[in-house]
Amino acid sequence: MLNLAVLLEDSARAVPDRTAIVFDDRRWTYHEVNAMANLVASALVDRGIKAGDRVALSCPNLPYFPVVYYGILKAGAVVVPLSILLTEREISYHLSDSGARAFFCFEGADDLPMGERGLAAFDSTPGCDLFVLLAADLAAQAGRVPGETLLQFAQTGSPDFSTRHTAETDTAVVLYTSGTTGSPKGVELTHSNLVHNALMCGRLFNVQADDIQLVALPLFHTFGQTVHMNCGFATGATLVLLPRFTAEKALDLLERENATVFVGVPTMYWALLNHVAATGYDVAGVCANLRLAVAGGSSLPMEVLTSFEERFGVPVLEGYGLSETSPVATFNRLDRPRRPGSIGLPVWGVEIRVSRDDGTEAAVDEPGEICVRGHNVMKGYLNRPEATAEAIDPQQWFHTGDIGTRDADGYIYVVDRKKDMIIRGGFNVYPREVEEVLLTHPAVSLAAVIGVPHPSHGEEVKAFVVLRAEAEATEKELVDWCREVMAAYKYPRTIEFMESLPMTATGKILKRALTPGKPHTGTRC
Repeated sequence: MLNLAVLLEDSARAVPDRTAIVFDDRRWTYHEVNAMANLVASALVDRGIKAGDRVALSCPNLPYFPVVYYGILKAGAVVVPLSILLTEREISYHLSDSGARAFFCFEGADDLPMGERGLAAFDSTPGCDLFVLLAADLAAQAGRVPGETLLQFAQTGSPDFSTRHTAETDTAVVLYTSGTTGSPKGVELTHSNLVHNALMCGRLFNVQADDIQLVALPLFHTFGQTVHMNCGFATGATLVLLPRFTAEKALDLLERENATVFVGVPTMYWALLNHVAATGYDVAGVCANLRLAVAGGSSLPMEVLTSFEERFGVPVLEGYGLSETSPVATFNRLDRPRRPGSIGLPVWGVEIRVSRDDGTEAAVDEPGEICVRGHNVMKGYLNRPEATAEAIDPQQWFHTGDIGTRDADGYIYVVDRKKDMIIRGGFNVYPREVEEVLLTHPAVSLAAVIGVPHPSHGEEVKAFVVLRAEAEATEKELVDWCREVMAAYKYPRTIEFMESLPMTATGKILKRALTPGKPHTGTRC
């Protein structure tokens, strides 16, 4: 027997009075969080939810999330976390595709009417029989959206519920991919996948019971779930919840709560540095307690990494993973030399291979596809055996679709997404490499590079650039500068200036939302 909820339960037994969650001015102990999760679990069982049934959850970083998440697991059911930014049509797709029997949905606000969208999607999804509203007011008996609230639902439950038995190979969570290459697919992660990854993260980052983590990453995403919530609860740490990231609010909470650990995606690091530079914010109070910063989700530009370490005086550990790998697969470590620009070494129990197209292993420093094998690899894509067989080969290697290299000491470097690679006149151009160079220009604050159609080259390199505050630059100036510092086939021929770049809910640059524009027909170089 193994159930992911054991991570909460063990800490509730060992340190019942320790603060588990901080939100605004309220605090909940481990005993309280566990008891509330028991109420949810027992009410679900009373409503007919059976072991293995899938239950959807759409909620920002609020105390509701861990309470409902672990409550679903305790009931022996499967959690299906949904992004809070989905439209009604997208929610319907996820409920239907997952076969969800129940749906817990946050009420939202005027600018993000999650409850209205969620209820409409629920009403149009046959087989989804239970809708529970997570009211914006945590103590409210009713919300603006009609329906049973969590407070009403949980009143029928018991705080002494005994967790249902589940096998380690049973599915615990179904996470949906972003759908960049078609309809989103449900990634089935087992109790074993997620327990191993959480405990391994605790060891990797040396998380202690007295650690205080600012949870800015969305908990509906695999990174926040494992590295923050599951890892933090497993070690008895305190989680300070931030529902909507802003640099100002994050810095205030880091200082007010004496946070020791910050985990973020590259755009969060970029935003923190920009806010400090623009406002003159005194980071001394943050630096007094912060001991570690962790980065993932996408590649952290070298310029941002080194600037953050200098300004905040803490090491930034960069790593790599995907929803399909629970998510952590590689990381730089506290007990080994860190290599800026690298995603580190394989984590405990995980193998990494850089593979050529013919399946043979690439040589040192030779680009190839990053493949992963170990306890962290998913069970498969929900109800998609062909997609699963395409992603996981007979030797159990998961093919990530990312291009990387391995150096002589085993450190891995991500070059780019296999599908993002630009082929210009027969030469491979990796957008991340071009972005890294652009970020070294004194006027450039943020950059994203894509390929656009070209009549003779096949594809041409185009950059979207956000300038630093008060900085000025013309397209010609930047193109000329790039020509001087990059190989002729790599530098962008066109540059489009933007006020900001489109982002996903997890803070990644959303390249598919960038408009390629008209095919470039400039001089052949």
